[in-house]
Amino acid sequence: MDGAPPPTSPTGLSAYVAVSQLLGLTLLATTGAWLGRYRGGVAWHSPLQFNAHPLCMVLGMVFLQGDALLVYRVFRHEAKRSTKTLHALLHGLALVVALVGIIAVFESHRAKGIPDMYSLHSWCGMATFVLYLLQWLLGCGFFLFPGASFSLRGWYKPQHIFFGITLFILSITSCLLGITEMLLFKISDSYSHFVPEGILANTLGVLLVAFGLVVGYVLTREEWKRPPLAEELALSMDFKTLTEGESPGGGSQ
Repeated sequence: MDGAPPPTSPTGLSAYVAVSQLLGLTLLATTGAWLGRYRGGVAWHSPLQFNAHPLCMVLGMVFLQGDALLVYRVFRHEAKRSTKTLHALLHGLALVVALVGIIAVFESHRAKGIPDMYSLHSWCGMATFVLYLLQWLLGCGFFLFPGASFSLRGWYKPQHIFFGITLFILSITSCLLGITEMLLFKISDSYSHFVPEGILANTLGVLLVAFGLVVGYVLTREEWKRPPLAEELALSMDFKTLTEGESPGGGSQ
């Protein structure tokens, strides 16, 4: 209706989203500072190629994935189709960035004669990436592209939400394992003496956990979930009628 006040976000939501973005940008800056100050920076076809791996994984599998999860909380009053598309695009971008990081570590290992996929970090990280790719493909198939029935979407939606949060947790866990592994390989002799590099890397780990906690808190607050718009409820009923053969009143056609 003309003259109606614009819809507002629930109390506290904007503040928590802002904190999450501040933490996310800080952890990216901290990752860059660690690699630049103590690991020589990042370059592709050089001995520094490996450093693209931690940078890409933090950017893709943590920051971009976290922002993709927050889309439905931030864009509460936008068209559902637009929100879905942005959600899928951010996850897709996260996958591309993470793939670059994976390629970097494999090429770096091959150039240096280092074996692949032997550590707990590599097992957890690769499993997380493969499951994340599968989650993205299934999400696009069920929700973004036409074809899945209303009942099938309804059945899969809780699984999609659960595995989305689970994969976000696994991504942060894999990053923490990777930070620890890198520190033990690079500064194992001095790590226990609270050297600056160790303190900075530990700080990065704390920021990863803090980012995950804030994003998780926003996602699990029931009153902060995106409310369905009136037109979405009508479209949902129409979609159910077409795919399930039911009338809006619930009877069979």
